[in-house]
Amino acid sequence: MIRTTLSRVSLVTVATILAAAPQTAFAQDAEAPADSDTASGNEIIVTTQKIEQRAVDVPITITATTGERIRDLGITDLDELSSYVPGLLIQEQSANNPGIVIRGITSDSGSAQQGPRVTLYYNGVDISRSRGSYQAIYDLERVEVIKGPQATLFGTASAVGAISIVSARPREGFSAEVRGGYGNFNQTLLGGFVNVGSDTLAFRLAGEWRTRDGYVENLSPNQEEELYAQDQLGLRGSLRWRPTEDLTVDLVGTYDQQRNGGTPFISGRFPAFTGAPGGSANAFRDANLGGNPAGAAALGDDQLGLNREVYDINLTIDHQFDTDWSFTTVNGYRKFDSAEVFDADGSAAPFLEFAEIADGWQVSHEGRFTYTGTKLRSSFGWNAFIEDGRQNVPFATEEGTFLQCLSSLFGAPLVPGIACVAPNGSVPASGVTAILTGGAATAIPYTSVFENRGRNEAYSLFADATWIPFESLEITGGIRWLTEYRGSEFFARVPNSQISRAALIPGQIDTGGQTFAADKWFQAWLPRVNALYRISDDVNVFATISKGRRSPVVQVGAARSGGRPVPNVQTIAEETVWNYEGGIKLATGRVSGSIGVYHQVYNDFQVSVAQLDANGNPTGAFVTQSAGKASNLGVEAELAVDVTDWLNVFGNVGYIDGGIDEDGAFSPAFSGARFRLQPEIQAAGGFTVDYEFGNGMRFFATPSVTHRSRIFFEVPNNPLIAQEAVTLVNARAGLSFADERYEIAGFIRNAFNEDYLLDAGNTGGAFGIPTFIPAEPQFYGVEVTAKF
Repeated sequence: MIRTTLSRVSLVTVATILAAAPQTAFAQDAEAPADSDTASGNEIIVTTQKIEQRAVDVPITITATTGERIRDLGITDLDELSSYVPGLLIQEQSANNPGIVIRGITSDSGSAQQGPRVTLYYNGVDISRSRGSYQAIYDLERVEVIKGPQATLFGTASAVGAISIVSARPREGFSAEVRGGYGNFNQTLLGGFVNVGSDTLAFRLAGEWRTRDGYVENLSPNQEEELYAQDQLGLRGSLRWRPTEDLTVDLVGTYDQQRNGGTPFISGRFPAFTGAPGGSANAFRDANLGGNPAGAAALGDDQLGLNREVYDINLTIDHQFDTDWSFTTVNGYRKFDSAEVFDADGSAAPFLEFAEIADGWQVSHEGRFTYTGTKLRSSFGWNAFIEDGRQNVPFATEEGTFLQCLSSLFGAPLVPGIACVAPNGSVPASGVTAILTGGAATAIPYTSVFENRGRNEAYSLFADATWIPFESLEITGGIRWLTEYRGSEFFARVPNSQISRAALIPGQIDTGGQTFAADKWFQAWLPRVNALYRISDDVNVFATISKGRRSPVVQVGAARSGGRPVPNVQTIAEETVWNYEGGIKLATGRVSGSIGVYHQVYNDFQVSVAQLDANGNPTGAFVTQSAGKASNLGVEAELAVDVTDWLNVFGNVGYIDGGIDEDGAFSPAFSGARFRLQPEIQAAGGFTVDYEFGNGMRFFATPSVTHRSRIFFEVPNNPLIAQEAVTLVNARAGLSFADERYEIAGFIRNAFNEDYLLDAGNTGGAFGIPTFIPAEPQFYGVEVTAKF
């Protein structure tokens, strides 16, 4: 149910005054096509509609950010970029678990059986699977954020929007760059590129290596590395072949690797050391995550942390038949393999120790014909996408410790008077096994595992056409027909406890060595209609209606019948959204801006729900269910002004009022809840100074402020599992000399060292003991760049 109030209407009025069109302030330096002059600052060329257009001429809400602008802002990751894009929030719990939120709708499930809501494209190839989607952002041409359902352009996964990452392409001639940096927490950076080529054949090699100490100290003697330490490597090789002016072939190969420290899941209930308070305040103190060395064989490692590798290759061929017709084929293969060991209870006890092993591959092919005439523009073609993946979750604990800690959570400890974790951080519960076995055993290691697998195939035909009846009016219509196969598998090995002679975690079911499977085919039609009217060459208004769809879920689990395990198969209906929006775009010589208003209506909104056993106790597992209807109302506005040749001022704001409808169709607990990770207000602003002193010297600086109102980390909403409003100050400034061949710059992020939460709840929350993850503290440092 939409909950608009007069005060919120006032906010919309303020936003309207601020700006005027979904072209972003950060799209100012985007590179024009190689065969044209450089585009002016307010007329960035984008390819959102699969043809080259000024952003102001696209009847869709777009925020495009160039690689150069990303550097100006001191941004090193996509989650940092999202603070400057209204309507976008990216939560990077780890490179293995990013949450991407467009207009308040999250896509972050790790299940191989569940589809994404946001399409993440890398050089035109869909990489949306959550565990394989993280992509380092270095040596980029631009990032385009396209908001609202875009199925006809980006496929079925773009139920609420798409993010398109475009790497820098090889160019004619020789150029090179080397960058190095150092900062607090022993941040180190080494990166750059080498480009060499002719007008026929060119090659570019780019890379970046970042390391950093963890910013949360782990007091456990079992762990060698601090939490949230970073060791990240990215390499990319690009080849461009242009045998004729009409044919271009781009081949790009990318390798990404993370060897990062453990995620600081810090308990809000169990203390880390003497005097440590409970509650979320503990998230900003030292942690004591012991892991479970005795369970290393099951978990894959006795150290907390992430080991992840991604291999990606894509091939794009573009052939221009004549001035009007062209054909483009985009082909990609991506393979990912990640293993993350984490301490879900957030304490020194070997209580809830898990790993997540996610791996899979994706292959895609698209063929598209494009016609560009004076009265008609159109594209049509086909697409095939196949992925095969799995999510394997091992669990390790010590039986007596587990039984004592779990029973204590419900106020009835198995052995009265013995705490799970003592105030000094010790683990009295570790002595319970000896008590329960009469001294026959001092410790009984326990391990279990469950795994889900998914084989997903999607085949589609699409067509898009824009009719231009007269110069000032464009009407666009598009449709995609989709047929998809979704196959799911599940198995679990859940042995009984040696102490209790029953399942250690109530509600978990052993499949008895069997793998349960189910599959199903689905079809869908996904349309869009757009209109754009040119008030002048500088001002356009637009309106759009589009339909988005999140794929149905063939959810396979296990149940018991007659004392034996049997398949538990549920088909969760597809989630559909109708998006209605309109706005105005402005692009003059010194001012660019936008304002857009949208309304979205969801049917069968899919939510992840903690699974309970027959007694209402948590099992630690999550299942997908429908929460019924949901809706969104929002405004997004951006403004950039070139005050002088050397000073640019920019600002943006996004407002969202939405959530699950108050109709009680699913559950009173969900009725009226705001979406997970959905701020009501998100804003950013700042200015850029780029002043030339003469003699080849230049001073540059971009200080900025970002703001985000309260967000809930879970649905249903819990005020204790939330983060209140956060305002951060960031800056990057420096000097270049020798005609910009050399540069030295300083940066600072979270300048006032604000304490705030990155996430809360998590796997521990499924057992009734939510954990809290602290967000990044103040980071600062210096970078030196040399160009050749």
